[in-house]
Amino acid sequence: MTHILDRPIWTALETAHAGLAEGNENARRYPPSIVPFAASADDRPESLDALEMLPASEESMILLEAGPIAIPTGLAVATEASAVQMIAERPHKRISDSRIERLTEADAADMLALATLTKPGPFTLRAQSLGSFWGIRSEGRLMAMAGQRMRQTGFIELSGLCTHPDFQGRGLGTLLFRFVAGEIASGGDTAYLHAYAANTSAIALYLALGFTLRSEMNMRVVKRRG
Repeated sequence: MTHILDRPIWTALETAHAGLAEGNENARRYPPSIVPFAASADDRPESLDALEMLPASEESMILLEAGPIAIPTGLAVATEASAVQMIAERPHKRISDSRIERLTEADAADMLALATLTKPGPFTLRAQSLGSFWGIRSEGRLMAMAGQRMRQTGFIELSGLCTHPDFQGRGLGTLLFRFVAGEIASGGDTAYLHAYAANTSAIALYLALGFTLRSEMNMRVVKRRG
C-alpha cells in the first residue's frame, strides 16, 4: 500500500499546494521560479506524456519518488542520486528563542545567498511561497535559517536548513531545526525531511533530533532531449 509521502511532489501539488500547480491531472510541477519540482500522477503512458510536456527546452525538473522513477522517452536524465526521507517519531515541543526571527520577502536575497553558499537543496528568491522561514542574524548578517517546503494533508516538509560557515559549531542549525519542527507540530502536522543518502553526518543528526528513516528515495534531474 502506498503512502502519501511516497510521491511527495505529486501529493503536495494535488493537495495543500494545488494552488501553485502547473499542469493537469496527469502531471504537475511547481512554477520553476519557486522550485523546479515536478511529478507525474503515476506511470501510465498518458501521465508520462504529460510530464514530458511540462518543461521548456532549457528547463530542468527534479523528480523525487520512493520507487523507481519512470522517465518519458522525450526527457533525458541529467543527474540522479539516492536520498532518504525521514519523519518525526513524535511531535516536537514548540520552543521560543529571542534570537530567532520570522524571515520575510525583504530577506529573500540574503536567504538565497546563504543557500547558494551552503547548498541545502534547490532554493530560489521565491522559496517563501511554499511556507514560512525563520533565521538568526548577527550584526545584520544571516547566520542560519530553516523553513517549510512541500506540504500534504497532515504533513509539512522541514527544509532549507543551513548555517553560514563562519558561524558553524554554535548549535544554530540544531536550534532552528527544533524550532521549525515544533512550529510544524503546533499546527497538528507531522514534520518530515529529505537528505542525500551519502550525507551520513546530517542523517545521524536528524536521528538524534527525533526523526526516523521512513523510506529510501530516488531523485532524478531531467530535461528535454536535444
